[in-house]
Order: sequence, then structure tokens, then C-alpha cells
Amino acid sequence: MRVDEFDFHLPNERIALRPAVPRDASRMLVVGKDCKGELEDATFSQLDQFLRPGDALVFNDTKVIPAQLEGYRLRDINGIEHRAKASITLHMKVDECTWLGFAKGSKKLTAGDRLYFEQAESENSPLKGSIISKGEGGEVKIEFDRAGAELDAAFAMVGHIPLPPYISAQRPEDARDHADYQTIYADKKGAVAAPTAGLHFTPAIMAWLQERGISSHYVTLHVGAGTFLPVKVDDTDDHQMHFERGYVSHETAKALNKVRANGGRIVSVGTTSLRLLESAADDDHQINAWEGATDIFITPGYRFKAIDALLTNFHLPRSTLFMLVSAFAGSKTMRKAYEHAIQQKYRFYSYGDTSLLFPENK
Repeated sequence: MRVDEFDFHLPNERIALRPAVPRDASRMLVVGKDCKGELEDATFSQLDQFLRPGDALVFNDTKVIPAQLEGYRLRDINGIEHRAKASITLHMKVDECTWLGFAKGSKKLTAGDRLYFEQAESENSPLKGSIISKGEGGEVKIEFDRAGAELDAAFAMVGHIPLPPYISAQRPEDARDHADYQTIYADKKGAVAAPTAGLHFTPAIMAWLQERGISSHYVTLHVGAGTFLPVKVDDTDDHQMHFERGYVSHETAKALNKVRANGGRIVSVGTTSLRLLESAADDDHQINAWEGATDIFITPGYRFKAIDALLTNFHLPRSTLFMLVSAFAGSKTMRKAYEHAIQQKYRFYSYGDTSLLFPENK
């Protein structure tokens, strides 16, 4: 399938640089409510009107870590130490002291280079590491000089919130982002990008949904920086997704299967929850306990096994996520929905408005 089939023009002013205040004041475009592809403008605070008692929301409880590291690399050449800037965005944990990351200017890095990352205002207690190997697309494997909780503390000291490039290109990270770019239920540290469909939820909304008989369940997928990488190939068959680590507990799988058996619908809060649930589901549409790394790539023609509705923000042109929503709700329907959203001045991307999608063929 040609990647340019998923292209569209998005005016720059439609990119949200800050979230709605309060969070649940964001707008919500409902797509295919009666499985006929119609569109309905709503607000996120009206979410319960489009769900039924017995439905289940599935949240990704990953927590964003300060995974953008700025510093320098040192290399010995003929006995002389050479120093150059280094910028790394971590994207997946390998073990307690080793991470994979994307390096800006990776062509200038090589295995054996030593890395130093420091607080902007101080050179005390720098975080140190070394490059073990290099991969394709600017990926590097880094072994740090500390592990576990001590490494987490070092990330918190020297790291930055890795805002998506479409935001960071227009403004720097600031103190507000440390709260704004985190869901209220974030719990398991490890993501380098927020599961942004969850950013609209507030404690009041969560409580109200529970009162309406709509249950909440949690899975964990540590979102990687690969989610921001552009699709550089012309055909979707040639695109390689990056792995992301996830976990579905036995208790959660059992509860979701019971929801389905009782006639309720499974509503995925975000594409990250969706990708994890689809990785955990079998051909009999049963969700299983699951743990590991997934690189599932969903394009039109995919048969969904685990979910009945999807809450998700508006995605980039030519992105794997726009391909995913096109697979779920239909390519023609999603193109119509995005044209409507642009005309009606919905706010796009991570800090933008959201959409509630119902599938094309259910």
C-alpha cells in the first residue's frame, strides 16, 4: 500500500502547543457512532453519552521519563581527547543499565565513544555512559555507569521531557510540560512519549464514568520515540516498526474477556493500548496475559480482534498512527473526518483534541 495514500495537508496553526485547560474541555469528534461513518461534534466531557453501562475503558498506565539527554561525547584519537556535542532520545530499556536511543548526528558517533550528560546549571555528578553499538536510522545502544533506581534518579536530574518534534520545533520544554505531558493515572516508569489520548481524563471524569457503570482497566506499553519517526519508504510493506515493551496481566485479560462475554464493549484509550491488546489477542478474539516487545504495524485490511472502539487524538499525515485509525474506521471515513476536523479548527497532535472512533465493519 502506498504511503502517499495517507497524506493530507494540515495548516501549521492547527498544531496544539498547549493542552486544553481544564483537560476535559477539549473537543471530541465522534466518528461512525452507528457504524455508518457519520460525524458528530462533541466535547470530551460528553464521553459518557457515547458509551454504555457494561463497557470497559482500557488505559495505558505507562509514565513518561525525562528521556531527552543533552551532553557531549569523548573520543581518543592518537592519544588526543576529542569532545563534541551529543543529543540522545532514549526509546527502549534493554536491561537495568542499558538503553536504546536515537542520536542526533549519529554518523559522528561510533562504538566505544564515552558520553557525559550533566545538569544545565552544574557539572556535578554527571551521568556517564558509552556507546556499545550503532544500528540503522540513528539508533544507538548505550550502557550507563549506574543501574536501576540510581539510573532513574540520574535521568530525573539531567534529563528533559522529550516533547514531540512538532512541538519542540516551535517552543522549548518548560515546567508546565512536566505535568501536562503526563496522564493523571501514570504509574509505570518507562515511556519516552505520553499515551496522549489519556491526557484528557480528569479525576471527575473517571469518577463519573465509574458511576455510570463503565469500568476502567490498565495495561502497560512503554511508548518509544519511534512513534515520532517519519515513514520514509514509499510502500507500507517496506516500513519497519520499532519495538515497544508491554504487559497485560492475567487479571486484566480475564476481566476484559468477561466484559465481552457479557455484551460490553472494549474501548481502547489510545493507539498504544490498542496495539498492546491486539498483540495479546488470539484468533478467537480472546485477550491473553502477555509480556514482551511488540512491533505490530496495523494498516487497512487488518482484522481487529480485541477492541470495539478507540479514543485517540488526531495524527500526523503519512504516519503509522493515521494508517492505524484508517484501518479501524475506514480510509474514506477517516479522510472525511480529518477534513472536517481541519475545517472546524480542531486542535491536532499530542496536546490537541480527540476523537472517538467506532469500527467500519461492526
